[in-house]
Amino acid sequence: MSVGLVQTYRAFAYNNAWANHRLLGACAELSQAEFEAERTGFFPSLQRTLNHIYVIDLFYVDALEGGWLGPRAWENQIPFSAIAELSEAQASMDKRFIGVCDALTPALLSREVRINRDARVQLERCDRPLMHLIQHQIHHRGQAHAMLSGAGIKPPQLDEFFSAEEAPLRAFEFVDLGWTEETVWGRPDA
Repeated sequence: MSVGLVQTYRAFAYNNAWANHRLLGACAELSQAEFEAERTGFFPSLQRTLNHIYVIDLFYVDALEGGWLGPRAWENQIPFSAIAELSEAQASMDKRFIGVCDALTPALLSREVRINRDARVQLERCDRPLMHLIQHQIHHRGQAHAMLSGAGIKPPQLDEFFSAEEAPLRAFEFVDLGWTEETVWGRPDA
């Protein structure tokens, strides 16, 4: 595996946190009733969809960190009923995911990850659950994005490209997140 691929996973982790920051910020404009309202989607509310993202992040990030939480991660399908609580928890989870990706090396991308499935242990090369987790987040954020549109709130753009030319457009959000362009792209070993 090349060092460039390691940087790609790091950038995905930062982009994931940035997209969550944008989406959850927009959802903060909703009332609690609007947040809980039934909508069209696999998990039929913003509350359920966004909590599902958190719960699955918890499951996989724990495994990627070497933890053994397993299916206990989803014992409570809505661990955070209010958007403020969920936003704080998701931001913390996103930092953990960034930490996992910041620690990657080409050798670690190839290491075996043990995933507790309760009745069995799933063994995967590290890059596979990483890619699954990233895809899972994108998939369900897209559903939440559509639900937000139906709630009368202008959804934020989530498919932004981290182009160098557009750095000034995201600078204020990076300040909120405590990042700079160097945080995402300036790693000398990347």
